[in-house]
Amino acid sequence: MRILFIVFLSIAASFSVSAKEISGKMPDFTLQSNSGKNVRLNELRGEVIMVNFWATWCGPCRQEMPEMEKLYSKYKKAGFTILAINVENSRNAKTKAAIEQFVGDNNLTYPVLYDNQKEVVTVLEDQFLRKNMPMPTTVFLDRDGNARFLHEGYKPGDEQKHKEFITTLIRE
Repeated sequence: MRILFIVFLSIAASFSVSAKEISGKMPDFTLQSNSGKNVRLNELRGEVIMVNFWATWCGPCRQEMPEMEKLYSKYKKAGFTILAINVENSRNAKTKAAIEQFVGDNNLTYPVLYDNQKEVVTVLEDQFLRKNMPMPTTVFLDRDGNARFLHEGYKPGDEQKHKEFITTLIRE
């Protein structure tokens, strides 16, 4: 029953895609990365940042992440980075192994961060995200750390919209 519910949520999320302009300063946060190092958002000022919230159980997330790698490879020399924030409890060894396997199997080179207690999600729900946000949800930040675009959900082809957001922010 639980598996059917998860499949239903993944399918529902893939059909409810929306993108819009937003504004506001992104609150600073520090999270541990898959490399074992802590990543602090404010230390990345000067870069265009794609903050993506995802989970291994999310079908649309699993489709989107290899496409994100293509964007990262294409634009990282122009001052672009991705922070892929996993919202599962990576303190659970089985969950952490599933995350690491997915990252390895897809040759993801951008930072994957762990929001074990959903602390970042909770803070951002008050400002940018809605409660029970669809998965994946992505916030695009300009070089000054301002949230500028919000993209909820994913379906194949959405990476073109992401590319538009990234190039707009890089050109500023």
